[in-house]
Amino acid sequence: MDAAPRLKAEIWVKALIRRCELNGASAMVVRRGDAGSGTVLVKLNTLDGMASVFGPARDGDGQLIWIRSPKGAPVPEPEADAYIERQRSFDPDIWVVEIEDREGRHFLQEPVG
Repeated sequence: MDAAPRLKAEIWVKALIRRCELNGASAMVVRRGDAGSGTVLVKLNTLDGMASVFGPARDGDGQLIWIRSPKGAPVPEPEADAYIERQRSFDPDIWVVEIEDREGRHFLQEPVG
């Protein structure tokens, strides 16, 4: 059985930014990765000094889920930025999208952790 076609990273990022804007949040690409297949990290900045980083993973059924890192809860923004930099050192094709939303909305499916 063939795997389902994967949406290009650049298209997915543009759709996420549009979804944020339509709901009154600000979102921007802060690091552009590989247009076709780069992994996307989403930094949620609640504008109170705290931030969360969401990264993609697969659950036991192979479905895409989003996991909050680095500690499963919001962390001080410099800690979130350091986590992103560590991930970039492992994967130079990574995308980083930052969402600024005081309400803490990430516009992804419900995260795990």
